[in-house]
Amino acid sequence: MIRILVTTDAIDIAAEQVSLEQGGAVATFTGLVRADDGVATLELEHYPGATEAALLRLAEQAVARWSLSAATIVHRVGPMHPGERIVFTGAASAHRAAALEACAFLIDRLKTDAPFWKREVVAGKGRWVEARESDDHAADRWR
Repeated sequence: MIRILVTTDAIDIAAEQVSLEQGGAVATFTGLVRADDGVATLELEHYPGATEAALLRLAEQAVARWSLSAATIVHRVGPMHPGERIVFTGAASAHRAAALEACAFLIDRLKTDAPFWKREVVAGKGRWVEARESDDHAADRWR
């Protein structure tokens, strides 16, 4: 089972965790909005349709590569504040190593392969967030 959701709503981790309860192991990752450099608001934009398609491709790759019984990606868009959940990834498999690796793959690759644009608001001024070289290196280890 694959679940992909791009939403403006808060991420309900308990509900997402329940949908993964298949197999012998479940691994999840939850990303939070950071207040680095005084960020008051993080605004995420995306390209509807293309974003979901990109996330689905990643989940399908993870399911095939690690023989997962389930994979979930939930990503927020719109304005968010420090401490709020921005992303949830989860993987269920027969064994923990596959679930852990698949979950890491999903978060590493979605940061570079999904069409999201981030804008930070600091002291009332907005600035677009550039892609990070460290994200590219993390994604490259899975290619």
